[in-house]
Parts: sequence; C-alpha cells; structure tokens
Amino acid sequence: MLKAQIVPVTAFSQNCSIIWDDKTMEGAFVDPGGDVQKLREVVDKLGVNITKIILTHGHLDHAGGSQDLKEQLGLPIIGPHKDDKFWLDGIEEHAAQYGMPGLRCCVPDEWLNDGDEIMVGSEKLTVLHTPGHTPGHIVLYNEAHKVAFVGDVLFQGSIGRTDFPKGNFDDLISSITKKLWPLGNDVTFVPGHGALSTFGAERQNNQFVADKVLARQ
Repeated sequence: MLKAQIVPVTAFSQNCSIIWDDKTMEGAFVDPGGDVQKLREVVDKLGVNITKIILTHGHLDHAGGSQDLKEQLGLPIIGPHKDDKFWLDGIEEHAAQYGMPGLRCCVPDEWLNDGDEIMVGSEKLTVLHTPGHTPGHIVLYNEAHKVAFVGDVLFQGSIGRTDFPKGNFDDLISSITKKLWPLGNDVTFVPGHGALSTFGAERQNNQFVADKVLARQ
C-alpha cells in the first residue's frame, strides 16, 4: 500500500509529501522545498528508505531543499517538465528576495513528460503535464489508491496563481478540467498548501472550477 506523511516546510507552509511503499519501505520526497534537517528526521523516524526526489514544479518553496538532499543522501532529482528549468535556475535569486537563505538552485537528473511513469517500490505514479501555474508543472497520480499529488494546480476551494512569469489562467483551467477531472470524483488530492480534498468536492464547491461556475462562463 502507498503511504504518505505530509510535512509542512518553509515559511510558505508547503506540503512536502514523504511517500513510500509499505511492503518494501522504499520511498520518495515529493516537493522538498526546504527544512532539510526536519525532513531527514521524519524519514528516520518512519524508517523509510528514500530513493528519489520528485518535483511537481520549480518554485522555490517546492524545490529549494532538493539540492541539499541530493548531495547529502545521494538521491536523483526527477521532474518537473523541462519548461520549468528557468524557475529552478532562479531559486537562489528568488530566495534572496523573500528573505529565505539556504534554498538552492537544482538541476534535475531527469525531466518528466506527460504519460511517464515513476515507481516507488511497487507503487506506480503516472505523470500528467499540467501547465498553467507554471509551464512545466506536473501532477503525480496513483491509480491503485486513487490519490494525486497536485502541487499548486488545485487547492481546497481555490486554484493556483497564474500571475507569475509564464503562468496562464486558461491553461490552468484546461489542466484541471481535462487532466484531473477525468480521473474521477473519488480521487483524493494532496495540494501544495493547505488541506486535502477530493476532485468531486471541488467540482461541487470550488469557487473557480466547480461545474456550476464553469457552466456560466
């Protein structure tokens, strides 16, 4: 079974997910944005053997701790889509602007594309390219357990910002309605910030992408 422990990191309270296969105890960091020592301590307590870092997109609060973890633990960085390279290259500059020293630029060992698959132990994550919040944003979907790690595409009651460089509102709405909704209303999603929800609940209640809201546009 796929297990997950959410650990809020950085001043932005970003949800870093520690995920693992409880049969093999092989795991991965999803979006380790910072607070590297805190993440390592949680992993040690869980007894998980982390084998990779997976990034949904290149913003500093999602990727800023990746390079330290790569160097300290010998882990490959996987993702996001190559269109977010400019965000990863700018992490240190943006961290200085936000007064968040210690976050570092990183270079992925592998870029991800729509339809790619990543194994965490015996658990499979399918990659969905979901531009809009950033051009290279991806979502990770585990069909067996109906769970998705959606980064900053979708939140409980809201959606990702599109006013950053190369953000696009229409692309974001398309990513949500054409990539996420078809996965099913019963899918639970882990957002980059805030509480978990389901796609069905957001189709009912989300002020931006509820079915009734989109029907009026």
